[in-house]
Amino acid sequence: MNRIILSTLISFCTYTSYSQWCLTGGPSSTADSNIESVSLIGASGSISYTGCPGISGVEENLAQTVYLDAGSLYTVDIQFGTCGGNYAGVGEAWIDFNLDGMFDISESIGTWSGTPPTTLSSFNFFVPGGAITGQTRMRIAQAEGSTLPLDPCGTYTWGSMTDFSIYIQNGVDCTSYIGDDLSDPRIVSALPFAEDHDNSICYSNQNLVYNSPDVYYLVLVDVNTVALNISLCGSSFDTFLSVFDTDGNVLGVNDDSPDCGIQSKLSVNTQGHDSVYVIVDGWSFSSGPYSIEMNSETLGLNQSQSNKFSIYPNPTKDLIKIQNYSGIVVLRDAHGKEVLKQSINLNQSISTNHLKAGFYFIELRINDSTSIQKLIIE
Repeated sequence: MNRIILSTLISFCTYTSYSQWCLTGGPSSTADSNIESVSLIGASGSISYTGCPGISGVEENLAQTVYLDAGSLYTVDIQFGTCGGNYAGVGEAWIDFNLDGMFDISESIGTWSGTPPTTLSSFNFFVPGGAITGQTRMRIAQAEGSTLPLDPCGTYTWGSMTDFSIYIQNGVDCTSYIGDDLSDPRIVSALPFAEDHDNSICYSNQNLVYNSPDVYYLVLVDVNTVALNISLCGSSFDTFLSVFDTDGNVLGVNDDSPDCGIQSKLSVNTQGHDSVYVIVDGWSFSSGPYSIEMNSETLGLNQSQSNKFSIYPNPTKDLIKIQNYSGIVVLRDAHGKEVLKQSINLNQSISTNHLKAGFYFIELRINDSTSIQKLIIE
């Protein structure tokens, strides 16, 4: 399938944090249909809620927290009813068991339909053994004149939408699953690098190109590295791979590689970068175990022997000289863009006063090889 357009969209989406537990839905009116009561007793703590008068939007009833054990069965009693006239409608409840900030279809714990007054609804639900340990929410919605299944983020005129505080304990501990976003990436300090990992648990959707949970890596690039090769071949799901510099510029994306079918593989130029972000994603909602391998292409021996030439002053403000060198000089900025190309004689000065302060890279052409050195302009 054609997904080339995503390479342009991804640069605008990557650094947008996903909104936790959509809070813009719910009813616009406070009249009529409304949740009248909720009761839930946990392993410890409880919820005892009385509705009416009605509240528009999403009501956050978070003062009480109930603690639930992963792998255990519980019952929540809900009285779907009204604060005014009696009109037909539907109701549904969800618990965000995987703590990804969304109430998924699989996280629905019960539904109701009828016309108040009706009997109390008792929803028996099982907290999955693979539920994530931590603070989460239960959402209960009632929508007059609607049909099932309800949208947990939907808007409507009459009804109610109420959130309750839940803490899941004895579930999966996510403290070792770093890499959920830019602020806490998995650090790759040396290449080659390889690991088997899984994005289906403990990870949320931060890279919004697809709905799949994603994993962020920060790869520290050696000065002699000219390219980074990344492979997800052998992963268990349809992957999507993207690479960014630390300013958010797209360096490369790949969906389906000719080398490994629906898995991803690519090579990106890293010259001018001391670190890059690698993001492992899935197509659509795809997730699961994956295998990632990274290795580098480095400058050859002749290319890396840059100490034969002395660049001074370094740092500089307005000019530099390159001792013992004559020939072509190419200056690139931190993104690898060529900003200067000049042929010089021995000990000839090069003006840099037209360049902004920052890190640059000088390429010196020596026979069939290239020597690269860092330059700092103040």
